[in-house]
Amino acid sequence: MYLCTQIRILYKILINIVSMNIKDRVESLQAQVEKMNAANQQELETLRLKFMSKKGEMGELMDEFKALPKEEKAQWGQTVNALRQTIEARFNDLKTQLAEKNEAVQEKTDLTRTPDSVEMGSRHPLSLVREEIVDIFSRIGFTVADGPEVEDDRHVFSLLNFAPEHPARDMQDTFFIEKEEGVQKPTDILLRTHTSSVQTRIMLSQQPPIRVLCPGRVYRNEAISARAHCFFHQVEGLYIDKNVSFADLRQTLLYFAKEMFGADTKIRLRPSYFPFTEPSAEMDISCDLCGGKGCAFCKGTGWVEILGCGMVDPNVLEACGIDSKVYSGYAFGMGVERITNLKYRVKDLRLFSENDVRFLSQFESC
Repeated sequence: MYLCTQIRILYKILINIVSMNIKDRVESLQAQVEKMNAANQQELETLRLKFMSKKGEMGELMDEFKALPKEEKAQWGQTVNALRQTIEARFNDLKTQLAEKNEAVQEKTDLTRTPDSVEMGSRHPLSLVREEIVDIFSRIGFTVADGPEVEDDRHVFSLLNFAPEHPARDMQDTFFIEKEEGVQKPTDILLRTHTSSVQTRIMLSQQPPIRVLCPGRVYRNEAISARAHCFFHQVEGLYIDKNVSFADLRQTLLYFAKEMFGADTKIRLRPSYFPFTEPSAEMDISCDLCGGKGCAFCKGTGWVEILGCGMVDPNVLEACGIDSKVYSGYAFGMGVERITNLKYRVKDLRLFSENDVRFLSQFESC
């Protein structure tokens, strides 16, 4: 008798637990049904699988309901059946709403309408000018050479006659990646400050005659400049052969100036200094706005500076394995942003790197 009583007590406890589980599940499903929503057919199918499939929420609830004794089934039968009908009704409502939505979209879609045209992009002004510079010099025998933007001290400074204490080797002027503090080593890694590093690689790998053009992006830590960013684009040229003179350099640059800025363009060379050339010069062109008379653009001088140049220093030739007693050469370098600014009269250099479609679209016909 005692054992039977204990079994009946445990059975009632088990039935209460099952009933409580069903109650909690029913309340949870009712709350979820109220929030049911679907924006497309895929979401609607996900709801069907979650709530109405055999392995879904309702399927699991029915399995628990079937395990109840007869007296408990009578208590929960109507509630479970009502929940099932509610879920089916909500699902059908969502299905109808999606169908009406799709039908409305199809009615608005005119399949006979000509599709929208795809607007073509335009070339970037820096790319246009760089390619024009390359094209001009290619007509007189220059070929294009390329090199890495992440360089070492040897190719960027040491081979180009830069003194160990030169300011360009300071951290505040150059982006160093690996550098021992206070020590200048040829193995220091940095972002190149000029494309002259490509010239040193060419001189190390081949013997004259050499006639190359080196376009590319360079990096300088110019925090004082409010008009440009920490990188810009250069085009440098190098010509090494027997009996190359300063007169050859001048005629080459005069040809370039006339091809780029017009046949009436004049040039002048002013003495300057660069570690890798001797003698060195800055080149100006006549201002095409005022014809050399002086205006606000040329600051009243009639001239506008565009590049630096000079004869390759014999120390650079020797460091790169070229006999300076047999060969000579010249080099020049210009900023692509500077040339583009002079050609198109762009007021703010930052526009070149902001990717503003309104600005770039002005060069579609160029």
